[in-house]
Amino acid sequence: PEELHINLVAAASDAPERSDDPAAVNENTAPGADQPSKQPSPVKPVTSAASPSDEDEGDTCAICFESWTNAGQHRLSALRCGHLFGFTCIDRWLKGGAAKCPQCNKKAKRSDIVVLYARTLRALDTSEQERMRSTLEMEQSLRRKAELESAQCRLQVQVLTDECGKLRKLVQELKMLIAQNGSSSSQPSSSARAGTSSSLSSSQGQHKYNFEKAILVNQGGNCRVMAYCERLSCLVVSQPSAHTTLVPGCGIKKLSAANMKSSQYVPIHSKQIRGLAFSNRSDGLLLSAALDNTVKLTSLLTNTVVQTYNTGRPVWSCCWCTDDNNYVYAGLINGSVLVYDLRDTSQYVKELMPLGSRCPVVSLSYVPRAASEVFPCGGVLAGTLEGAYFWEMSDAQYKPHLLPLEPGGCTDIQTESSTRHCLVTYRPGKTHNYLRCVMMELTSSRLTDTEDEYSCSCYPVQTFNAGPTCKLLTKNAIFQSPERDGSVLVCAGDESSSSAMLWHSGSGILHQKLQADQPVLDICPMEVNQSSLLATLTEKMVKIYRWE
Repeated sequence: PEELHINLVAAASDAPERSDDPAAVNENTAPGADQPSKQPSPVKPVTSAASPSDEDEGDTCAICFESWTNAGQHRLSALRCGHLFGFTCIDRWLKGGAAKCPQCNKKAKRSDIVVLYARTLRALDTSEQERMRSTLEMEQSLRRKAELESAQCRLQVQVLTDECGKLRKLVQELKMLIAQNGSSSSQPSSSARAGTSSSLSSSQGQHKYNFEKAILVNQGGNCRVMAYCERLSCLVVSQPSAHTTLVPGCGIKKLSAANMKSSQYVPIHSKQIRGLAFSNRSDGLLLSAALDNTVKLTSLLTNTVVQTYNTGRPVWSCCWCTDDNNYVYAGLINGSVLVYDLRDTSQYVKELMPLGSRCPVVSLSYVPRAASEVFPCGGVLAGTLEGAYFWEMSDAQYKPHLLPLEPGGCTDIQTESSTRHCLVTYRPGKTHNYLRCVMMELTSSRLTDTEDEYSCSCYPVQTFNAGPTCKLLTKNAIFQSPERDGSVLVCAGDESSSSAMLWHSGSGILHQKLQADQPVLDICPMEVNQSSLLATLTEKMVKIYRWE
């Protein structure tokens, strides 16, 4: 019994030290406390119905804060405003007379409730993607602006360099005059001063095109296009046959650039000719395109058609491949461009299909490959009534590049291959009520550092404004100045004044206005015996101007 008593006393003395005894006194309990304090129970987490983060996940009803289901009465539903609810909640809400959305207060009715069949609904966070996209668009806009400024600066530098060269030449002439007159007298005589004045005025005198001759091509009119062969010094003009009963159809009138006389009519097509082009071949082959669904090659040496290609559709334009004279191009009425190989006399070898609208190809120009940092690519530039494509040619394959032109209103595109510029003509529209000719610089950027893959584009450099009328598809011209100083001239027909307007591309100033008796349809610069000529075509005649 004594041993049992001792064990009970020891057990009673150990009881307050046990941490799990509910009657144990806490060490932090204030002295004199009657009851020991209970340990706090763990706090229950907030339900997902009241959690804002869970609401962002889009799985709870905004009315009852309970999760919606994909079946049953509380299935996922939406109003026209786009907010989501459980079906029973929003139905009861609208039945109660509240004809508004509980979240945005927009008008709603029971017929607006739409049941959504979705297992889960999660909103994808695209804020970073949208921010990067806006940053990219801003950078692209800044890059285009910088490239435009760079092109304008290059053109201004070219103009200033030309002016500097002229001033240097003038200084040399003045020095020679001073040296010649200084040996005879220490003071310049009146004759020397007069010679200096005349030299200064002649050096500063501005060259221009002077009227040379007018040649009647067809009294009945309907002349359309022309082309010049420098090797033969021959200008050809399209016209209908003057004797429709004996020789029906259309052909060309040959004009000699040497003696300014018309020589012979050559019949070629049965309908109107829309395009003429010469190559740099020595055999004098003329490429012609007409509305009789054919493209033909005519030898001016024998005045006969040597090859005919049937296109199946009316042809609006044509050109040669200057990188390889075995290839020619034909622009069709449906927007396609057919590639022909002269070594294959049966049919075309490739068809370049339009990527956008099927408008007629009103102009075709080939841009040869060149060792240029700005635009080294070679290919064919196809202009339609809705825009333009540059078909880059590489290893007999063609890659299309859509050029960023103004939508609609494009009537003609011509190129100046040596300076890598093109001239785009826009007819009057809602934004501009006058004819505009925009000089653009062709540019390219390498896609990869290892391969010769480019992205081709163009940027406006200068704009030239003409009259308010444009009913005809006039073929304008962009060419190097006869001064041979690297500058570029732009010549465009103005229907309202029946004239051809000539601008300096560097300054954009109107240099000259060449008057005609009818609207000008085509413009062709020529080089004849080291003289620079310019031909303008109306429906009946050709006017020749000489640069002097």
